Amino acid sequence: MAGNILFDPLVPWVVLAVLAVLVVLGVVLALWRGLAGWAWRGLAGLVILAALSGPALRHEDRTPLTDIVLLIEDRSASQRLGERAAQTEAAANTLAERIAARPNTEVRRITVGDGPGDSGTLLMSALNEALAEEPRARIAGAILLSDGRLHDLDMAPDMPAPLHLLLSGTPQDWDRRLVIKNAPAFGIIDEKVTLTLRIEDSGAVPAATAGMAPVSISVDGGDPVTVQAATGRDFEVPVTLTHGGRNVIQFSTPGVAGELTERNNSAIVQMNGVRDRLRVLLVSGEPHPGGRTWRNLLKSDSSVDLVHFTILRPPAKQDGVPVSELSLIAFPTRELFMDKIDDFDLIIFDRYKRRGILPALYLDNVRQYVENGGALLVAAGPDFASADSLYRSPLSQILPARPTARVFEQGFRPKVTDLGERHPVTAGLEKAWDGPWGRWMRQVEVTPERGEVVMSGVDDSPLLVLDREGKGRVALLASDHAWLWHRGFEGGGPQLELLRRLAHWMMKEPELEEEALTAEAVGQTMTITRQTLAETADPVTVTNPDGSTARVELQQVAPGRFQASYTGPEIGLYRLTSGDQATVIGLGPAAPKEFEETIADGTALEPEVDATRGGIMRLSDGVPQIREARPGRPAAGRGWIGLTPRDAYETRNVTQRALLPAWLVLLLVAGCILMGWLREGRR
Repeated sequence: MAGNILFDPLVPWVVLAVLAVLVVLGVVLALWRGLAGWAWRGLAGLVILAALSGPALRHEDRTPLTDIVLLIEDRSASQRLGERAAQTEAAANTLAERIAARPNTEVRRITVGDGPGDSGTLLMSALNEALAEEPRARIAGAILLSDGRLHDLDMAPDMPAPLHLLLSGTPQDWDRRLVIKNAPAFGIIDEKVTLTLRIEDSGAVPAATAGMAPVSISVDGGDPVTVQAATGRDFEVPVTLTHGGRNVIQFSTPGVAGELTERNNSAIVQMNGVRDRLRVLLVSGEPHPGGRTWRNLLKSDSSVDLVHFTILRPPAKQDGVPVSELSLIAFPTRELFMDKIDDFDLIIFDRYKRRGILPALYLDNVRQYVENGGALLVAAGPDFASADSLYRSPLSQILPARPTARVFEQGFRPKVTDLGERHPVTAGLEKAWDGPWGRWMRQVEVTPERGEVVMSGVDDSPLLVLDREGKGRVALLASDHAWLWHRGFEGGGPQLELLRRLAHWMMKEPELEEEALTAEAVGQTMTITRQTLAETADPVTVTNPDGSTARVELQQVAPGRFQASYTGPEIGLYRLTSGDQATVIGLGPAAPKEFEETIADGTALEPEVDATRGGIMRLSDGVPQIREARPGRPAAGRGWIGLTPRDAYETRNVTQRALLPAWLVLLLVAGCILMGWLREGRR
């Protein structure tokens, strides 16, 4: 039970102030006039003012509330190193028992795991949430059991009581970490990319571990290459990307006896390989509307270096003009087809026929160029069906279809074959154009000898045939009327998209491989995609970083395209295999936050702890005792930490009684006025 006096005025305080001034003026006037009863009249005024202020005595029925202590246990990944987990668990149990044994005190145990994704240890966020769930007036203190490595210090709350940090680990802890200082997001294919790395030792590092350390480098899960690097110093590693798309590069250094963990001895970098510029050689056999379309299309792409030659007049024409004067500049056939042929990424023959300009030796060089990894596209015109056809040259060994000498001079609408629906060059091509496709008016009849027919024309005869020859690729388009789509004839068609895909397929871009296994990661979940020309796909075997495997069944999402999702149990490099296809992918960041700094240290929390006069201590020195610390006094000392009693209570009932009831006020005022009158009358 507690009581106190309060005022509940009957009139506003301003009115009371005015009345008080009038009472004082009345008393002063009585003194000035020499009235003997001025004191009694002034006393009557005071009684009236007191009555108007409404004094009352309030009694509260209070029930004491217990103090609350927040005990927050860090169970993040870095807290599972060494003996920290067991050390923290034992200390938490001991502290919980000691706090519970104190009178009028409760304990709230809160555990904090790894944050979502790679956000690290969110210790302050957990403390904020705990404070929000409890009345701040009852918080007697908060105790953090952690290694001090938190990643949300900006979320530190304003503590109403002492904050203490008890550090796990031991002063003898040390660790080695491989750090990637600089890694670009992409690199030029077949050009060196320089990455900057560093091997850092922290903590109580043994003197014997200083010096050189081996670093293994593996690209796309291949055989590693080992180099020697000095610890504590930046060193550069040149890496050459061999293909487009994602390149997964893994760096690792062997573990050393005594270090806290080997988890941060490796790091993964995922870089996209891109081509610097696409070098294209376009040879047009004669001027025609499609030649300008090819030229404009290739020149519109700033990443394409185009070399274009058009044969305006055949050298066999009998008009007396010397062959050397048939072009504005000499056709550098030897330089292009002998010395510089390997510099090109793609060679296009557009309606070209044998006219003696390119000897069989040069065309044989083109064949060897393709077999060694080059790309050849033949856009066939009527001459492809004649005796001067390119097929009647050394190129016949690599061309996927043979002309029948028949040419269809009629309108037809190109269409994608059943196989083409599964091939990435033509899959979903109908959806890339709004409306029906326009007609082409000419097609050369060819008989496929190898490769895949992905588009057809007149009477379902082959229109676009793709094939692989040796290390290179060949495409045969059995028509020279693709330009009609570009001109919008009868609505046009997806010429730009078709040729873009065709060029990227010939350049071996990973997303257009007809047989491919790829994976894309979002956080710890990867989306596995299997592209195949077959009607079914084998399951995918996923090898986790710890060596365990998982079998993932794929579901068809489109013709020739199968997908599945898989959530990796940990951060690291995963290997995927399906039939004869294999790939690797890294889940998580190059170096997880939890393992960037593993040595226990309370420096980051010192300002927050000092602001509440709390303490930072090591659990290796023993679990501190619990004492009572008054507000404003130091709350930590040698071997002890303090809690501040809050003396919180709950009010169950309130009673209020007026100190000046009306009858008493009337009696006092009448008595004072009567005494003043009698005093003045006697005088």
